[in-house]
Amino acid sequence: MGKPFRIFATTDIGKEALDRLREKGWEVEVYDHLPAPPKRVILEKVRSGIDALITTLRDKIDREVFAAGSAAGLKVVAQDAVGFDNIDREAANRHRIPFTNTPEVLTDATAEFAFFMLGAVARKLYPAEVQVREGKWTTWHPYLPWLGDEVSGRTLAVIGMGHIGKSVVNKAMGFDMDILCHDPTYEEHSFIEAIRWFMEVRHRERLSRRLQTIEYVSLDDALRRADFVSLHVPLTLPGTAEEPTHHLINEERLRLMKRTAYLVNTSRGPVVDEQALARALREGEIAGAALDVFETEPLPADSPLRDEKLCGKLRLFPHAASAARATRLSPDPNVGMAGRCVQAVIDVLDGNHDGDPRQMPFVVNKEAFS
Repeated sequence: MGKPFRIFATTDIGKEALDRLREKGWEVEVYDHLPAPPKRVILEKVRSGIDALITTLRDKIDREVFAAGSAAGLKVVAQDAVGFDNIDREAANRHRIPFTNTPEVLTDATAEFAFFMLGAVARKLYPAEVQVREGKWTTWHPYLPWLGDEVSGRTLAVIGMGHIGKSVVNKAMGFDMDILCHDPTYEEHSFIEAIRWFMEVRHRERLSRRLQTIEYVSLDDALRRADFVSLHVPLTLPGTAEEPTHHLINEERLRLMKRTAYLVNTSRGPVVDEQALARALREGEIAGAALDVFETEPLPADSPLRDEKLCGKLRLFPHAASAARATRLSPDPNVGMAGRCVQAVIDVLDGNHDGDPRQMPFVVNKEAFS
C-alpha cells in the first residue's frame, strides 16, 4: 500500500468538510493563522510533495507555484471560491495541473446579499440604526433628517446574467421591479421569455398591480435607464475579452447613470474604478453605492471610499456575500463551498470520472487535457 495522499489547505475551510479527506486516510494540514500564508509557505509545502493544494482568493497561485508543483508531483489545486482571478490559468495548463472552483452553490446566498445591500443603501438602514444607537433620534418627522428611496416598482439593471444574475432577477420580480439585462458574452433569451411569462401570470392573477417588463439591452442603455445597477460579471482584463470588465464602471459610465441611481457590486472589486466612484458620490452624480468587493482587499486605510463625507450614501462590506453558514461550510458538495472544494480533491486523487479531468464537474481548465 502506498503512502497516503497529502493535502495542504491555506486556511480552515471547515472541519466537517476536511474530515471527508481525513476519513479516507489522507493527511490534511491546515494553515492555522487568520491571515493568508506568505507565498514562501505555499512554495515550501508544494515543494515538499503535497498531492493537493486547497486555496482561496487570497492566495496567489502563479507560474512559480505551478512549476514547483509540476516538479514535486502536485495533482490538483482546489479553490474554495467561484472566482479564480488569483490562479494563473496559462501556467496551470502548461504544467497540466487541474484547478477547480466551487460554482453555483453560492448563487442564491450571493444574490440575496446583493439585494440586501441594495435595500440597505437605498433605505439608509445603517444611518438610521446609528441614530438610534447614538441617541440622536428624538422625534418622528415627515422628512427629517432624511428620506430613503423605495425599491419596489423601480427599474433594476442586472449586469452579468450568469447564475447569480439570474437569481437576482428572480428576487427582483417579488419587488415588482422592471428589469434590464446585460451580459458581455451571451444572451439567453429563453430565460427572459420564461421570466416574462411569469410576470404576465403575476399580473393576470393580480399579484402585481402592473405588468412588469424585462429585456436585454446594451450596457450604456442599462446604465441610463436603471434606478439600481447590480454587477455580476467575472473580472476580465483588456485584450482578453471583447468587452473587458476591468473598470467596466468608470468615470464615463458613472456619468451615464441617473443622479438618483444606486450601484451595487458583489462581483470583483476591479470591475469598479474606485477613484471615479468616490468622485461621483462626492459630486452627487449618483445617489449611492454598496460594495462587497474592492480593488485591494482588505480596503486600504487611505482608500477614497473611506471619506467620512460619503458615509451616508456608501455602504462597505467585507467580501461577505457568500458568508452564510450552509453556503460556506456544508460538507455536502450540493450545498456548500467547502463540500464542493473537497469533492474536487477527491475526484482528482481517487481518479473519479475515469480519471479524466475533462469529465470532472469542478475542474476549470479542462482545455489542458484535451
